[in-house]
Amino acid sequence: MYGRLLAKPKHSVLLLGPRGTGKSTWIREHFAKAPQYDLLNTSEALRLSRNPELLFQELSHLPPQSWAVVDEVQKVPALLDQAQRLMEECGIRFVLSGSSARKLKRSGVNLLAGRARVTHMHPLVSKELGEHLDVDQRILCGGLPVAVTSDDPLDYLHSYAETYIREEIQAEALTRNIGNFSRFLEIAARQNGQLTNATSIGRDAQVSRQTVQTYFEILIDTLIGYWVKAWRLKSTTKQVSHPKFYFFDSGIARALSGRLPYPPTQEELGALVETYIYSELRAYLDYTKKRYPFYFWRSYDGVEVDFLCETIDGFRAIEIKASRRWEKRFGRGLARLRDDLGKDRVKAFGIFQGKRSLKMGEIQVYTVSDFLTRLWDGDIIP
Repeated sequence: MYGRLLAKPKHSVLLLGPRGTGKSTWIREHFAKAPQYDLLNTSEALRLSRNPELLFQELSHLPPQSWAVVDEVQKVPALLDQAQRLMEECGIRFVLSGSSARKLKRSGVNLLAGRARVTHMHPLVSKELGEHLDVDQRILCGGLPVAVTSDDPLDYLHSYAETYIREEIQAEALTRNIGNFSRFLEIAARQNGQLTNATSIGRDAQVSRQTVQTYFEILIDTLIGYWVKAWRLKSTTKQVSHPKFYFFDSGIARALSGRLPYPPTQEELGALVETYIYSELRAYLDYTKKRYPFYFWRSYDGVEVDFLCETIDGFRAIEIKASRRWEKRFGRGLARLRDDLGKDRVKAFGIFQGKRSLKMGEIQVYTVSDFLTRLWDGDIIP
């Protein structure tokens, strides 16, 4: 039905991505004959955690340039040292996959000193789905492969949310109080794509502000979401400083919010469309090896632009609306931003859920599907 954009690497890789994005399937397709170490297998993880040097002993006889796979390497972080030794002394190439960077960072282990290139696996994107893309369905259910192919994607998303708490958080002992974390997670998901106020979230979740910050760090480290920071045009300009938090997948944001059984409100739909577009933008930048960061902009008086990116030939400003009709007022933030940065330096895009793209003044307004096609054709971000 679909082919992944991530090509087989020539060098060792540390492949990171949330559970369910298809890392293991991709590995099986490209490295079927390579020795495999699956650390989700409890007995295998225990065996290697007791004696990490077994990895070196079992692989050092392979010819140089041979491949080996360690799946979910964060389960036994000490294996990274052995993998580095095998790379240096034996010329072995590795695919080291993981769905969490938290234990790797907390253990202070050698993250391979640049010998393995960090690569990310994203949910399925529009270019991978091709003619099978159903934009409305993807906005509501996200792009995880099982959510795309399942006859009951909502049931899968509900199970994913429970599995994340049980296996990523509780089993890995990332926090002592699962009840507090679960309350926080639902509140954070309901505020997906909004300005993040840790004090307010802590009050609603009945935890301290510091605990909220720690919980957000867990979400970042387990690859469940990302910060989008506020862009500051000038040091003297009054603008908001709170960042926004976006979950990595619109379907997962719905599932974690506890709102799966209900049709999304217009406010919820707006955040879901933004989340879906942002996930495609992140994937595009990763898969095309572009390194541009994304920001949002909001002035002190509430004028906003959803996403702003500085590229090699100027800025790309993007405003997203869940409306089926684009109204002139939707471009207010884009116009203000172009005035501040210079009209010749900013290409402004609107995205909406209508049926036909249009031009409104200096703003090119695309339907969601048209925007995604042009994005992956390289017309939006060079």
